[in-house]
Amino acid sequence: MKSIVLAAGYATRLYPLTENFPKPLLEIGNNTILGRLLDDIDTIPEVTEHIIVTNGKFAGIFEEWAQRHARPATRHARPADRHARPDRASLPVKVLSDQTFTNETRLGAVRDLILAIDTFCLDEDLLVVAADNILDFSFRGFVEAFKEKGTSMIMCHHEPEIYKLQRTGVIEVDADFRVLQMQEKPEVPVSHWAVPPFYIYRREDLPLIKGAIADGCSFDAPGNLAHYLVDRTVIHAWPMPGERFDIGSLDTYEEAKVKYA
Repeated sequence: MKSIVLAAGYATRLYPLTENFPKPLLEIGNNTILGRLLDDIDTIPEVTEHIIVTNGKFAGIFEEWAQRHARPATRHARPADRHARPDRASLPVKVLSDQTFTNETRLGAVRDLILAIDTFCLDEDLLVVAADNILDFSFRGFVEAFKEKGTSMIMCHHEPEIYKLQRTGVIEVDADFRVLQMQEKPEVPVSHWAVPPFYIYRREDLPLIKGAIADGCSFDAPGNLAHYLVDRTVIHAWPMPGERFDIGSLDTYEEAKVKYA
């Protein structure tokens, strides 16, 4: 399994802070947003490599970060405390530029994922994560659920507020948490299960993903792909066992710095 980190956005809502610097590399305590994600994913034995998909404007910054902080995997030498080496990934890191330079010309998350699959000829399971979130739980349980179900997986969390459900993806599931349908920003949500931008796509579903855009799949948000796939393959959902903090504005970034100091 490889992890694909979607980091090609321009974070215009955090200007001027992110006008010339990528949001995932903003500092949170003694780490960065991206560093916290990768530190956790590094502890998952099935994952062998990180691929960071970014834009042309920030690619050099990510490459410098990768050279400075990434190192070859040495699982047997990994310290017991994964936070003992802040902002360092023990797995190899590749940086892929999507060759866009403005928010107006961005490819969109689904196109960026397909670009990574095609560029590196990927033919294995993929853990796909958005790079601008902080979690207080591990992706390890997500991968374990994927292995148990044997299908592609999406995360979900219970959201009681209707107005928040109207701004995100919403799923209907059966008793086994198989996804029956998915809505994107619905006026009338089918349930209270909201979908954050974390997915595991099994190798067998990659042909569907590669042909999704040509078949009419929307491409801007990562949830567009899950919405497309729900009607074409079996997908299960995994309820998040903790909290997710989405850094989408200057206010939420300042809040995250205090909360995770």
